[in-house]
Amino acid sequence: MLVKTYGSAVYGINATIITIEVSASQGFKFYLVGLPDNAVKESQQRIEAALRNNGYKMPGKKLIINMAPADIRKEGSAYDLALAIGILAAGEEIHADHLEQYVIMGELSLDGSIMPVKGVLPIAIEARKQGFRGFILPRFNAREAAVVSDLDVYGVDNIREVIGFLSGELSLEPTIVDTRNEFFTNINDYDVDFADVKGQENVKRALEIAASGSHNLIMIGPPGAGKTMLAKRLPTILPPLSLYEALETTKIHSVAGKILKDTSLLTTRPFRSPHHTISDVALVGGGSFPQPGEISLAHNGVLFLDELPEFKRTVLEVMRQPLEDRKITISRSKLSVEFPASFMLVASMNPCPCGYYNHPEKECVCSPGVVQKYLNKISGPLMDRIDIHIEVIPVPFDKLAEQRSAETSEDVRYRVIQARKIQLERFKDHKGIHSNAQMTPGMLKDYCVLTPESQSLLKNAMEKLGLSARAYDRILKVSRTIADLETSEGIKPYHVAEAIQYRSLDRDSWAG
Repeated sequence: MLVKTYGSAVYGINATIITIEVSASQGFKFYLVGLPDNAVKESQQRIEAALRNNGYKMPGKKLIINMAPADIRKEGSAYDLALAIGILAAGEEIHADHLEQYVIMGELSLDGSIMPVKGVLPIAIEARKQGFRGFILPRFNAREAAVVSDLDVYGVDNIREVIGFLSGELSLEPTIVDTRNEFFTNINDYDVDFADVKGQENVKRALEIAASGSHNLIMIGPPGAGKTMLAKRLPTILPPLSLYEALETTKIHSVAGKILKDTSLLTTRPFRSPHHTISDVALVGGGSFPQPGEISLAHNGVLFLDELPEFKRTVLEVMRQPLEDRKITISRSKLSVEFPASFMLVASMNPCPCGYYNHPEKECVCSPGVVQKYLNKISGPLMDRIDIHIEVIPVPFDKLAEQRSAETSEDVRYRVIQARKIQLERFKDHKGIHSNAQMTPGMLKDYCVLTPESQSLLKNAMEKLGLSARAYDRILKVSRTIADLETSEGIKPYHVAEAIQYRSLDRDSWAG
């Protein structure tokens, strides 16, 4: 007897339906074909034990199982449940008349319980697209898949429930999630707030400008000055995720297996902070079966690199192309996958190995030339992609002891949203350009026109402060964002003056 069940494979952040054909005939052999990896091949032992421990048995027949399309490699243990149901139906151990209406995914334990799997959201989206009626999957993943409308999502704990449901002996209640209500109820639900930070008004201002124009930013300061604390609060002042962005972000985290049990939709902007020992593959994604890296997990959010010079140079260099293209393409001999990677880069670093260069009270003990050597660990092309450099100094005691409450994230976020609206209107005719940071050199001529007074100010600054040539475009972009925050149509001299302050590392005199 020939029976077909349906599973799915995930490549990048998109899913492909896999047809599992099970043929039972006279004999005693077991064949599993269609490019299965070792985890899929081992499913025979898991399925046999799970069935035996739940009162069923493997059919005493010759079983040939084909996983089509046969030229696509199948990886992981998520096919166990679909294989087990197909084997039982082909061996006439159960009678299931509506298998063609369901996508079935789940890893089997030896006692028949069903373990969580990765990537159920893109699978659910593809199942609906292909016209399937329902999706049977582990209960752990049910809320994640139930975000997709017009698809019945059945979360199950044990293979007995699946057999009973498909044979008509048991009814299951589909998991229902009100996506819009879930989204709007939890939007901007952050545990931290800008009001927690005492002092550091200049750094807060720089973060507000960075958020308004989607500018990359680096903070330079001694240990304990509050760089990490400030960076963690940056997502709280970014504009809220749109429903489309939330779905796209959730898909990436679903593929990576980062969605928690009670979570259906990610409603806040991600904040990723990898350790400086991370490898280049872990950062940008990859592996023999490509998985998203930290830059993709930070999509629509913030990637924070603490102690930037401590990262391996090769790791930092692989970020250059994704910072420009806002996506990463990973190519292998038989497939090529693309992961989105539109993130804000926020970095922090000590000014020198000892951490106290330019400190107002403590003396730097680094020998001559060491400070410049430390800065040179970050390449020019990477630094060229960072628009704002801001020095962070320790907060004095009287500021720390102050009882006056600081401005909240909600207040700052309102101004950021208004500035972003101006930019969306400005760039509505430019495909792929949504913020000032994404402007091309040609667009600067149209949108960053300086008055003679502003032009003279910028010229003097570049000559007297020794600013590098690459700082010119960055100053124009940041000036445009500062003007947008004031809803000013033109760029005024004091906008340029403030933007010049945010190029600390470009000054010839900075490292002595």
